[in-house]
Amino acid sequence: MGLQEDFDAAVDSISNKVNKTMDNDELKEVYALFKQASIGDINTDRPGMFDMKGKAKWDAWSSKKGMSQDEAKQKYVEFAAKMLEKHGARA
Repeated sequence: MGLQEDFDAAVDSISNKVNKTMDNDELKEVYALFKQASIGDINTDRPGMFDMKGKAKWDAWSSKKGMSQDEAKQKYVEFAAKMLEKHGARA
């Protein structure tokens, strides 16, 4: 399989096979790598001070700035495998 196919399979695994028990740091990492892999460098303004969740997501994605989309896809695939192992699959 190619990188895109591996990435697509990893996205499916995170969405459908990982129990929803990931902690906030794991969720932010999954989000940031997904956004960097699919869009590239962050292209929006940072949310206002009352949007705590939005700011956390923005900061996570911003931390990946400069990473190539292919590198982000590879890191997402690797991280998804760790999460699948750690958080198990639903039956």
